[in-house]
Amino acid sequence: MLLCIDCGNTNTVFSIWDGREFLCTLRTSTHHARTADAYFTWYSTLIKHYGIDTDITDVIISSTVPRVVFNLRVFSDRFFGCRPMVVGRPECLLPIQARVDAGTAVGPDRLVNSAGAFDRHGGDLIVVDFGTATTFDVVAEDGAYVGGVIAPGVNLSLEALHMGAAALPHVDISRPDKVIGTNTVQCIQSGVFWGYVGLVTGITERIRKEYARPMRIIGTGGLAPLFAQGDMLFDTIEDDLTMHGLTVIHAYNKENGIAHEQ
Repeated sequence: MLLCIDCGNTNTVFSIWDGREFLCTLRTSTHHARTADAYFTWYSTLIKHYGIDTDITDVIISSTVPRVVFNLRVFSDRFFGCRPMVVGRPECLLPIQARVDAGTAVGPDRLVNSAGAFDRHGGDLIVVDFGTATTFDVVAEDGAYVGGVIAPGVNLSLEALHMGAAALPHVDISRPDKVIGTNTVQCIQSGVFWGYVGLVTGITERIRKEYARPMRIIGTGGLAPLFAQGDMLFDTIEDDLTMHGLTVIHAYNKENGIAHEQ
């Protein structure tokens, strides 16, 4: 079985893939000081809770936090006896290479999302990922990542507003019943929710105009379903897009004779 690990700035997600479907998905906060032993204690406890009998033979990692990769590699090597593939390393091949400015380091999450989206939907896509940052990834006709946009994430914006304006409370994001708020919480919720609807609409329209081809918009990330309520922002929502992309990249490397990172 394949263990897919997606380490973002806020959360780290583990999913077990049996070749046909994901058996379970586990989530923990990202912490660069977490040791391999701590990962295994957390992982094995939850696996027992779910009652899943797993035999992990392969591991693939995508991480936007470089400092956690070492302990995840030790975790894989020590407890599963395999060296993981790490997206973004030269040894881990991509089905289609990114076409960006020379010397540009593309985030592994964006490469993985592009691979997963192309596998499911073909090319000419905009992938909108609501994570710590809100990212827009442009996937070309042949599946290559060709650039995009990075904006502050929703929760990051809320936290900055709360920290920068002492009189404003911290609120949870939700779709307000109306645009005009009649109290402080409603005003903040309206500004953030409809502000991000406008952000997504405006940026995707400009990308489509600049790209000059029909494009489909794929939403992913934890808040994508919430914003799908606000307008016809997305053609489809993929809640497991990143994990699917990891299985696609892993399969491509296996087919090309690269079993593990050395």
